[in-house]
Amino acid sequence: METVDVVVIGSGLGGLCCAGLLARYGLKVVVCESHAMAGGAAHAFERQGFHFDSGPSLYSGLSYSPSANPLRQVLDALGEDCEWLTYDAWGCFVPEGYFRAAVGVEAFTQVLAQWRGPQAVAEWRALQRLMEPLKAASVAIPPLALRSDWGVLRTLYPFLPDVLRQARQLISLSGPFDQLLAGVVQDPFLRNWLDLLCFMLSGLPAQGTLAAEMAFMFADWYRPEVRLDYPKGGGGALVNALVRGLTRHGGELRLQATVQQILLQGQRAVGVQLSTGEQIRARHAVVSNASGWDTLKLLPDQVVSPAWQVRHQPTPCPSFMHLHLGIDAAGLPPDLECHYLIVNSWEQGVQAPQNVVAVSIPSVLDSSLAPPGKHCIHAYTPATEPYALWAGLDRHSDRYQQLKTERSQVLWQGLERIIPDLRDRCEVTLVGTPLTHQRFLRRYQGSYGPAIAAGQGRFPGGKTPLPGLWCCGDSTFPGIGVPAVAVSGMVAANSLVSVSQHQGLIDQILES
Repeated sequence: METVDVVVIGSGLGGLCCAGLLARYGLKVVVCESHAMAGGAAHAFERQGFHFDSGPSLYSGLSYSPSANPLRQVLDALGEDCEWLTYDAWGCFVPEGYFRAAVGVEAFTQVLAQWRGPQAVAEWRALQRLMEPLKAASVAIPPLALRSDWGVLRTLYPFLPDVLRQARQLISLSGPFDQLLAGVVQDPFLRNWLDLLCFMLSGLPAQGTLAAEMAFMFADWYRPEVRLDYPKGGGGALVNALVRGLTRHGGELRLQATVQQILLQGQRAVGVQLSTGEQIRARHAVVSNASGWDTLKLLPDQVVSPAWQVRHQPTPCPSFMHLHLGIDAAGLPPDLECHYLIVNSWEQGVQAPQNVVAVSIPSVLDSSLAPPGKHCIHAYTPATEPYALWAGLDRHSDRYQQLKTERSQVLWQGLERIIPDLRDRCEVTLVGTPLTHQRFLRRYQGSYGPAIAAGQGRFPGGKTPLPGLWCCGDSTFPGIGVPAVAVSGMVAANSLVSVSQHQGLIDQILES
């Protein structure tokens, strides 16, 4: 048995942000990761010279500093970074046709003018005017200053004048985004497009997405000279930067270290026991980066109240289908986009299974991710695959293989709109299912997180009813994307140190 200050369960981006900041604060931290590689849902892997991202691949606000992106703030605090490649658009296949969706206000205005006419353009410009003060409000509170106790009044004090100026707008950000659209946006295509953006951010359409999430996105994407970012070396390079930040400040990452249970002393979490029987005691806290559902499985039933179960086990988002492909790129056009979105039907709704396909071809930006003359491709259905179709299937059964073939066809068909002879080019083909998510990521029902609609519930935050136990990751903070999990890790770490330590880090980051 060994003793440290904090044990972090899981090395997803939220867990690495939390652990890195705790190490930066001077605490002795160990991260226990059950997988053979770090990163959780954002880990990267290699097959036959092709380097694949398992999860997020659309980043912004990371290639410059200072930035409102909380992950950028964590990297700055840790003194780490990646080399960033930038681009300005992705390709979109929608029922109306194909267009190149460039970030910035004017590019999309041109699409609306061509497809929908002056009324749609007027509505888009009206929405931009409405969002302008809300954009400012969404970045008025720096994530680095947040914590889960009354000390937040002191850490936010330097930013209080700006917060007070934005008070009215901050209230508007607490409701669903579609409430802001009422009376402003009527055009069907524009409403569908905004539903799609909301869905890619939160897993829910505009009716269920917090206005704050969309305001932050508008602040990031619809501004002058905006660019999108991708880490050179792939998503694994970003994970490695966070791991370097952890270890350079004295923290430790242990791979293939599966936590079997959270240890209690009375009603307080005091450490973890690994599947090997080894125990690691925690003087200050245990922080779980596992999902809410999976965290409760690590605790004795008698300490989990019904109210806690309801709050930490809401309805999960559906799961995913994935294709990871390594292909021969000979003769392909040189103007392939790094990313594509494909919507088969607006009438079905963006949440409908098999309706939306997201595609990433990062080797377009970074040729080192694939062998010479090749491309690596990741296509997936974003949080729309019903887990019930797969529950209880034997992964070695004929039925499982048949279902993999059937349910992946929408991905192949979407990719063939980009590369018609794709199937003849494949050299590596990997099909992922909800059971793949569940197995490798140890995710309840293969989900990325809760589906909590704005106005119908709230995320539980990082503090739990059990003293000594904190949580971070996509089960704690609104949104299932990278900024949300980074914020969750920051809040948990900041809440575990004194206000003076927290203020010291804020001052150092602001001065730099």
